[in-house]
Amino acid sequence: MSLPLDGRSAIVTGAGRGLGRAEALELARLGASVVVNDYGQPGRDGSGEASATPAEEVAEEIRAAGGRAVAHLGDVSDHEQARALVELAVDTYGKLDILVNNAGILRDRMIFSMSEDEWDSVIRVHLKGHFNTTRFAAAHWRARSKESGGPVHGRIVNTSSEAFLAGSAGQPNYAAAKGGIVGLTTSTALALARYGVTANVICPRARTRMTEDVFAGFQEPQDGRLDALAPEHVAPLVGYLASPAAAKVNGQLFVVHGGMVAIVERPKVAAKFDAAKETFGYDELDELISPYYADRPPHETFAAAEVLGLKRG
Repeated sequence: MSLPLDGRSAIVTGAGRGLGRAEALELARLGASVVVNDYGQPGRDGSGEASATPAEEVAEEIRAAGGRAVAHLGDVSDHEQARALVELAVDTYGKLDILVNNAGILRDRMIFSMSEDEWDSVIRVHLKGHFNTTRFAAAHWRARSKESGGPVHGRIVNTSSEAFLAGSAGQPNYAAAKGGIVGLTTSTALALARYGVTANVICPRARTRMTEDVFAGFQEPQDGRLDALAPEHVAPLVGYLASPAAAKVNGQLFVVHGGMVAIVERPKVAAKFDAAKETFGYDELDELISPYYADRPPHETFAAAEVLGLKRG
């Protein structure tokens, strides 16, 4: 019996732990050969010595289950190391079909206290890291498409966060990077569609090393049920988006957790005001816009956990 990803090869970044590990295992379960990438630093802030152990352990887990996997110790925020990662997949498996970008770090701080390095490091790993791997994968797919004279199977699944949707007061760097990843994804989706490549983005909720503080108040079930915040709830959507079945799903944003998938629409216009004359003046804007906000909370934002039904334990 054939599997959905038989004959496909995949890269998963940040795959030594948490979400990336679950995604790598799921792609392998669906038949893909996997390059397991992880820089292997022990600190979620990117601190500590790099280690090949996390990536190697996940690769061995895949091989022990009968799949194909190789480990890659590399920093995706480094342009040349990202190039080498894509080349490893092509050299090992003959081609690359799937790219799942998941690598990231946290350097949390309020905006008035954040250092330049805390800003730059998070933007570099998340946003530049997603760009680096995407750039070389895209070049590979474009070349293959031109050589074959038709579309190829190319799939990109990027990882954003609801921090960019709802705001996150102590994470201006992280929220900005995750918003940038959405823009990168939609641009990539438009640019690569002609080659048969899709690019989509997920906002996962999962209990991992990265989110241990965020979900500290959400209790794990004690009755043997799978935790609603287990990374294993996210991985099947990644497997689907990587498959031929998702050929028409492109440039989309998904929120996923605990047996729930939500498709997020592009922003809609909430209100519209037209100038009485050629252009607005201060007084006219005050008369039109101030009443619109008069009865709204001073810092109105939506609580994503409440909107999408996540309840604290």
